[in-house]
Amino acid sequence: MRVEVRIGAVQEVEADAVVVNLFEGVTTPGGATAAVDRALEGRISRVLAAGDFRGRLGETLVLYTDGRIPAPRVILVGLGPEASFNAEKVRHAAAAAAQRARDLRVRTLATVVHGAGRGGLSPEEAAQATVEGVLLGLYTYQRKKENAGGSGPETLLLVEFDAAKEAAIAAGARRAETLARFVNRVRDWVNEPGSDMTPRRLAEEVRGLAAEVGVRVQVLDEHQIAALGMGALTAVARGSEEPPRFIILEYAPEGRLERPVVLVGKGITFDSGGLNLKSEEGMLTMKGDMAGAAAVLGATLAAAALGLPVPVVALAPACENMPSGKSYKPGDILRALNGKTIEIVNTDAEGRLILADALSYAARYAPRAVIDVATLTGAAIIALGQDVAAALFSDHEELAAALLRAAEATGERLWRMPLWEDYLERIKSDVADVKNSGGRYGGLGTSAMFLKQFAPEGVPWAHLDIAPMDMAEKARGYIPKGGTGFGVRLLVRYLEDPRP
Repeated sequence: MRVEVRIGAVQEVEADAVVVNLFEGVTTPGGATAAVDRALEGRISRVLAAGDFRGRLGETLVLYTDGRIPAPRVILVGLGPEASFNAEKVRHAAAAAAQRARDLRVRTLATVVHGAGRGGLSPEEAAQATVEGVLLGLYTYQRKKENAGGSGPETLLLVEFDAAKEAAIAAGARRAETLARFVNRVRDWVNEPGSDMTPRRLAEEVRGLAAEVGVRVQVLDEHQIAALGMGALTAVARGSEEPPRFIILEYAPEGRLERPVVLVGKGITFDSGGLNLKSEEGMLTMKGDMAGAAAVLGATLAAAALGLPVPVVALAPACENMPSGKSYKPGDILRALNGKTIEIVNTDAEGRLILADALSYAARYAPRAVIDVATLTGAAIIALGQDVAAALFSDHEELAAALLRAAEATGERLWRMPLWEDYLERIKSDVADVKNSGGRYGGLGTSAMFLKQFAPEGVPWAHLDIAPMDMAEKARGYIPKGGTGFGVRLLVRYLEDPRP
C-alpha cells in the first residue's frame, strides 16, 4: 500500500472513501467529523440522534454522500471512551475502518489522523498508530493461495488540515510503514507450513532482508554448530532430516558494535515433541514454534531500517524437533556451549535446550543486555490465557521496567512473573548440572530458571515466554487469526531507549 500525507480538509479530498471518527457517547460531532457532517447536511448528527452509532471502539458505519463531497462514501469509526483513549485504541479503530473499506473494495482510502492531541498523543504518535492499524489490520496470509484476491486499498491518504503538522505526521507514517513491513513478514514466517519454513529457508529469507537494510548476517551450518561445542542444539536437531542453522544478525550503526543489546530467539521450525511425542491436537500449531526467532530477527532488521543508534545482535538457533532412530532420548546428558551439562527428562522441552547454546554464545559480545524470546511453555498459556499476555522474567529491575514500558506503548502486553530460587531446586539433576524439566507443576518458572543458568553472568537478562501470543485463535482488531508478529514492535520500542 502507498501511504501519502495530504494537507487540506478531509471533506474535499478525492478518494473512494474517507474515514472520520467519534468517541463513545458523543452526541455532537466536532473537528473534521463536524466539517464532514456539515457537508453532508447533518447526516452524521441524525445518525447519532437516532442512536444508530454509539462510538464503541471499532464500531463502523458507512454513509453514502450522494455527490455532496468528492468521496462517494464516509466511514464513521468509533474510538471508544475518551477517558481511556491511547495509541492502542487508535490502532484498533484504524484497523476496523480499513477492514470495512476492504469489504467495500475501496482502492483509495483517505483518513483523518485519529487522536492527535488526545490521550497525550502527539501528531507523530497518532499518525504512526493510525498507519500501523491500517497496515497491520489489513494483513492476510496469501503465500499459498492461487487466487488470493485483493488485500485492501492500494493507497492510504492521511489528511491533516494544519500544514505545520505535515512533517511530524509524515515521520510517524514512515516509521509505521517500516514496522508493519517487518511485523507482517514475521507473520508470514510463522504462518508458513513447517515443511516449507525450514531452518535453511528461514536463513535464506533473512539473508535477503539483511542485504536490503545493511545488516551483517552469518549462518552457521550443522558442522560449524557442532564444532563450536553447541551440544544441545546439535542433539535436538539430530532426529530430523532437515539440518539446523544458527542465524546471526549484527546491526552496527556507524560500524560500531560495542556493548550491543543481544536478542535471542527460539527457532524450532516444527516441533513434534521428539520421542516424547505431542498429541495430534498439540502439533497443529507447531509450525509457529519459531515465533521467538522470527520476532528477534524481525526486530533487528526493523531497527536497522529505522536507523536506531543502538547496536543490536540477533541470535536465532533454528532446527526441527522430530522423532527418529537418531533422536536424542530421555536420560541423555548433553553439554552446552558454556560447558554445563543437561540431563534430558523430556524431549518436548527442547526449546530451552537450543536457547541454552544461544544464550551461552551471547557472552562473546560483552552485551549491555540480553533478552530471549520464545514460545517456551504451555504453562504460560495456562497461567495468563491465550491471546492475553506474554510472561516476563528478569533478574534486573531496570530492564524489566523498560520492557514493561515498551509493552504498554505498543499494546503487546507483558506480565512479570517471579524468578524465585525455589525453581532452581526443581531442575537440579543427580547426574548433570541441571535437568531440562522440573516436572508438571511450576513449569513456567522452572523453564525461566533453566535459561538463567546459561545467560551471560553479570549481564542484565530477561526472558519473554510468548507462547500465549504467537498465534491468535481468532482475529481481533489489527491482530489477525494465525501468526501475530508479537514482539517485533515491543523490542523496537525498547531499543529506542535501551536500559540498562
